[in-house]
Amino acid sequence: MWGAVQLGVLAAFLVLFVPVGMAGWHLSRNKMLFFSCALFITLAVGVHLTPYFSSVSSMLSSSGSVPLSLSSSSIVDHDSCISLLHKVAFDFQEFNNENTSVENTIISSSSKSWKWIESEPVVRCEFQKLTKSDASDLFNGSWVVVSGDSQARLFVVSLLELLLGDYEMERIRGDLFKRHSDYNIFIDEIGMKLDFIWAPYMSNLTDSVLGFEEKKSYPDVFVIGAGLWDMLHINNATDYGVSLKLLGDLMVLLLPVPSDFVNDGADSNLVSVRSPNFFWLGMPKLINSMLNTEEKREKMTDVMWQAYTDELYSSKLLRQSGGPLLMLDIHALSNNCGVRCTTDGMHYHGVVYEAAVHVMLNRLLIESNQKL
Repeated sequence: MWGAVQLGVLAAFLVLFVPVGMAGWHLSRNKMLFFSCALFITLAVGVHLTPYFSSVSSMLSSSGSVPLSLSSSSIVDHDSCISLLHKVAFDFQEFNNENTSVENTIISSSSKSWKWIESEPVVRCEFQKLTKSDASDLFNGSWVVVSGDSQARLFVVSLLELLLGDYEMERIRGDLFKRHSDYNIFIDEIGMKLDFIWAPYMSNLTDSVLGFEEKKSYPDVFVIGAGLWDMLHINNATDYGVSLKLLGDLMVLLLPVPSDFVNDGADSNLVSVRSPNFFWLGMPKLINSMLNTEEKREKMTDVMWQAYTDELYSSKLLRQSGGPLLMLDIHALSNNCGVRCTTDGMHYHGVVYEAAVHVMLNRLLIESNQKL
C-alpha cells in the first residue's frame, strides 16, 4: 500500500521530471507549459479531495501515520493530569518517632518525605514541588483565605512553612496554634496577605462567604472545608448535605467567576494569582480505633464518614460535579500515608498537608496553562 510520503514523492517526480522529458521530445514550449499546468492542477485538486474519499484516506493513514499511542505521548491532557494530582507516595524512613504529642508529630518540619508516584501518566504531567521562590512568585501581591477547622489550620501551617521557612515559622507557631482562633499575617517581601478563619461548622463557612459579599471584596485563593465537628456534634448527614447545597449556591451567585490569570512580568514563567480560585479541603481518613474519646469512636464511624462524603459529592459543590470548588482530597492523601502518619486517627503528620499544598499549587498552574 502506498503511504502519504511515497505519494508525495511520486507527485514531485511527475511535476518536476515529466515536463523535462517532454522537452526532450522536442514538444513546443506552449504544449509543455500547458501539460505541466494541467498536471499540477490535477495533483493539487486530488490532494484536497482525498480526505473526502474514505477508502483513499484510510489507505494513506494505514501505512503512513504514526500510531496514536506514540504520536500523542508528548501531549498532556490537563483533565487527565488533574485526576492524577493526588497520586502521592510517602516515605517513612525519615519520620521522627521520638515526638509523642499529637501537635509535635504533626507539625514536625524534619521528617517530610513524599513524592508523586512514578507511573508513566503521572510522570508525563510533570508535576513539581515548588520552591519558596516559585511559590512566592505565584502568590505575589495576592490575598489567600483559608477557612475551616483544625485540618484547615494544619494546611495553613504547611503553606506558611513553604513561604516563610523554618526560622520565621518558629516565631509565629505559637500564635498560629492558638485553639479556636483566627489568624492573620502579611508577608511584606511578596505583598501577600493570608487569613485563617476558624470555621468548624458549615454555618461558619456560610457566614464567611456572606461577609465577603457584604464587603464586595474577594480573596484570590479561597480554601474552605468543614465536616469533622459537624459529624461529632450534630451527626446528621442529611442536614450537612443541605448546608453544602446552600454554600454552593452562595459561592456561585455571590462570588465572581474565575477568569484567566494575568501575567505581570514578561520575563517570568509564573504569574501572580489575580483571579479567584476556590478549593474544598476534604476530610481526612478516620481511623476509628485510634480516635481519642468514646464519643468520637461512637459517632465518627466509617459509615457516617461515607454518608457525609456522599452528601458532598451529590451537593454539586465540587467542580467535578458541576460546582465552583476544586477538590483537595485530604482523605486520599492521608489514606496513602496510613496509620503511621497519625497518633489520634484524625490529625495527620505535616507531610500530608504539605502534599496538599503542592497539589493546590500545581492545580493553580494547570488552571492557568502554565509550566515551570
